[in-house]
Amino acid sequence: MSSMSANKKGSVIFSGFRALGLYSNHLAHVVRFHKKHREFYVVTAVGQCFHTYNVKKLGIVAVSNALPEDISSVTADCMLVYAAYGKLISAFARSREVVHTYTGHQADVHLLLPFGNHLISVDKDNVVIIWDVESEDTYLQISYDKASFEVSALMHPSTYLNKILFGSSQGSLQLWNIKSNKLLFTFSGWSAAVTVLQQTPAVDVVGVGLASGQIIIHNIKFDETLMKFQQDWGPITALSFRTDGHPIMASGSPIGHIGLWDLEEKKLVSQMRDAHTTAIAGLTFLQNEPLLITNGADNAIRVWIFDVAGGDGRLLRQRMGHSAPPTKIRHYDQSGLNILSAGQDGTLQSFSTVHERFNKSLGHGTLNKAKAKKKGVKYDTAKLPSITTFASETARQSDWDGIIACHRGFLMTTSWNYQKGSMGAHKLEPERFNRNRSLNVHATAVDISSCGNFAVIALSSGHIDVYNMQSGLHRGHYGEDKAHEGPVRGVAVDALNQLTFSVGADHLLKIWKFKSKEHLHTHRLPAAPASSLLHRDSGMLAIALDVFAIHILDVETRRIVRKFSGHRGQINDMTFSPDGRWLITASMDCTIRTWDLPSGSLVDCFLVEAAAVSVSLSPTGNFLASSHVDGLGVYLWSNNTLCSLVSLRPLPADYEPTVIMLPGNCPSKDTEEEEVLDSDSSEMAEYISPAQLDEHLVTLSLLPDSRWKNLLHLDIIKKKNKPKEPPKVPKAAPFFIPTIPGLVPQFSLPNTPSEAQSKVVNLGVLAQKSNFYIELENAIESNSYEEPVKLLRELGPSAIETELRALSPDMGGDVGVMKSFLKMISCILKSKKDFDLAQAYLALFLKLHLRLISDEPELMEEAERVSAQLEETWMCIQTLLNQSICLLSYIKSALL
Repeated sequence: MSSMSANKKGSVIFSGFRALGLYSNHLAHVVRFHKKHREFYVVTAVGQCFHTYNVKKLGIVAVSNALPEDISSVTADCMLVYAAYGKLISAFARSREVVHTYTGHQADVHLLLPFGNHLISVDKDNVVIIWDVESEDTYLQISYDKASFEVSALMHPSTYLNKILFGSSQGSLQLWNIKSNKLLFTFSGWSAAVTVLQQTPAVDVVGVGLASGQIIIHNIKFDETLMKFQQDWGPITALSFRTDGHPIMASGSPIGHIGLWDLEEKKLVSQMRDAHTTAIAGLTFLQNEPLLITNGADNAIRVWIFDVAGGDGRLLRQRMGHSAPPTKIRHYDQSGLNILSAGQDGTLQSFSTVHERFNKSLGHGTLNKAKAKKKGVKYDTAKLPSITTFASETARQSDWDGIIACHRGFLMTTSWNYQKGSMGAHKLEPERFNRNRSLNVHATAVDISSCGNFAVIALSSGHIDVYNMQSGLHRGHYGEDKAHEGPVRGVAVDALNQLTFSVGADHLLKIWKFKSKEHLHTHRLPAAPASSLLHRDSGMLAIALDVFAIHILDVETRRIVRKFSGHRGQINDMTFSPDGRWLITASMDCTIRTWDLPSGSLVDCFLVEAAAVSVSLSPTGNFLASSHVDGLGVYLWSNNTLCSLVSLRPLPADYEPTVIMLPGNCPSKDTEEEEVLDSDSSEMAEYISPAQLDEHLVTLSLLPDSRWKNLLHLDIIKKKNKPKEPPKVPKAAPFFIPTIPGLVPQFSLPNTPSEAQSKVVNLGVLAQKSNFYIELENAIESNSYEEPVKLLRELGPSAIETELRALSPDMGGDVGVMKSFLKMISCILKSKKDFDLAQAYLALFLKLHLRLISDEPELMEEAERVSAQLEETWMCIQTLLNQSICLLSYIKSALL
């Protein structure tokens, strides 16, 4: 990717790859059956695209192309998936590509229903449009008075030809024949808004869910209510009926509970409490199977199985992400395949970059694990608030806990075990605050030593404590009483457990001996630090300041070696590249910037729609992971520098980045043709090395050594390659077209048939001039030697020797052409290009024709000119080499 086209897209280094941990939003899912595969699929909307999963394993099988806006409604028939966004509706084929777009609504569309070859849509202005799917034309349009009948639900009653049942916010229902455009019947309703209309397994009978929490089983043929149920958890959000022989109806509620109702005994038989932590968006019983699929805005899809008679549904499988935005993400181990993510929902989760089946949730923090397991997370009174920051180390993960986490507003820090996938054994809390619990002190920063034995925990009171990760015992603290006078904003331990670094709100950076806790060095910062990050391998400590600047401390020299400024908002997070050359920072100004430490410059910057709150570059350097404000997913960006040549140049101080979209759930395919930018464009172009860097330097050819290095040793090579026995002629040699010798094979076709058939040797053909000879002759008048040099570059060593021998008068040449050859060498030397070729050609020419040159004054005069020019060029090069060697020697001595 060229820098020009990359900058047009926003980033030179990173391009959107995929999103992790996104499964569902507040829209109801759609279940489809594939006749050929004999398999059920579930479709869920996620932002601007929708995902398709197989029900068998809940594995993702397709992700749609992104739409310009968030999807407001999704539905499907046996062929297409329909998604409404804004005032438009798109139809997708193969669950991926848009094949139809329906335009005509004047307000946002919020209800969709496929109906044979037609699609019915309802917008916020209460306009109903019936579309012809293939032609995209409007078949029928119905306008309701919003005050008397605001459409809130619609369905097609089974076996009712051309008829649609509409439910309203006023509570009444209307049955329409959409072919004849006639209102057939109006049902008076039940004094509450209709939220759901669902066909029951019985013909003529529909289930009506109301905003009052009532469920009405109504016969629309005779306008007769068969039974009523009352749900105590608020409005009905979804309804579904079992079709596998059990007369069970499931109803969804806004608080995440599911009610199971027996239609024969007309009573509530079971409750599935906390099926989701948010409202039940959709629930569907699979046809003739004891399986219930549910989804909700808590970013979860769950499949429940009813394998016990009269019992609750048992969770069979699920796909679950964060139900609230992640606050901190970090790659877990050196493989870069797992990303730990702490969310505002209080959970710590691990997302795999390989496959969703490797995802796992480490659960919700709690003070009493046994009690929480018994009561459930929702009713756990001792649950901990969300994790603000954490540190992990894999060195001793098989022996004891390898993750330590700080909780919002909590003094206590908790340990977690990745392999067990749960909270760990320790809750670390210093004893100094036991007497006065009223103090508002909380843990602010944490780090684990590279050996995995020690955890260093910093507090808002200025204290820094050390604990043993195996036993959880306190192993000392830094400073006589406090390490800092204000809250500690960052703490880090070096790779060999020699030093500990801490930064505090008192504007101080302090360096301590890790083991003895002795204070070694203090550095005053120009502003209060917000956070710090140590790259252990390179010994670089990055400190983000409250004035939106970044300072880099070299641990060895204990000096600030780099200062970066340019962010216009609070710096949320930082991450180093594996080799320590790049520092990637995310800020509230919605930019993600890449700083190059060796050059001390900004080399990449791009804008995202929502500010990144956390970033982490994988230990292998192939993916950058980011989490964003109000976003539930973890987004991966691929590093283009690993697989293509990317030229990085410092960006100007006034560089204005462009916004790029967050990646979808599958690798993005960029099919758009790149625009050709004018040469006068101010965009940064890809650096292309010119043919000549500097007029004082010489440039070598890019030809292989074998093409020019062996020119002076051809006689020795020929002697070594001489066959011991003459080659034997085969009895019946196959027919071959003769070729002209050279690196580029060319067939030597006879000019006329008579010449090809003639067995008499034609001496005129042998004395024919070569192309190179002709070009040298032409160059005597034109004084342009580009063509003969080009021809020589294409020839092999043997062919070059033949051409140079043929220049002498003894071989049919001419003294004037030999003089032209020397002028060609002089021309190459003047241009200072192909310097190695000029030396090799001149050496071979002198070896072949030295006696003739000495006898011809004309040639001798030209040879002297070439010699003088050659000596001048060598002197210039020698001077440059001496200067460079002198400078290198000086730098070397200064370093030693």
